[in-house]
Amino acid sequence: MFSIEHEFDSTVITLVDDGAAPLTEDVTINAFEECITVEQLDARTGRIQLITLSMAQARDLAAAMNLPEGVYSLRPPT
Repeated sequence: MFSIEHEFDSTVITLVDDGAAPLTEDVTINAFEECITVEQLDARTGRIQLITLSMAQARDLAAAMNLPEGVYSLRPPT
């Protein structure tokens, strides 16, 4: 299950792990104009873990989801 919310300066996507056990903590993705952040609570420490992706990294990640194993370089749009 997931939710999508549009805030003033970002789009917030929350991914809920509602499958069979063991379940993990929700993942929150904030899509800003200049970057994307991914957050998840670390249940062991009680702290939020944060990863920041540049827009180029996010495009590479999206492309990588549908490619076979290998090393790739995306060309900038013309």
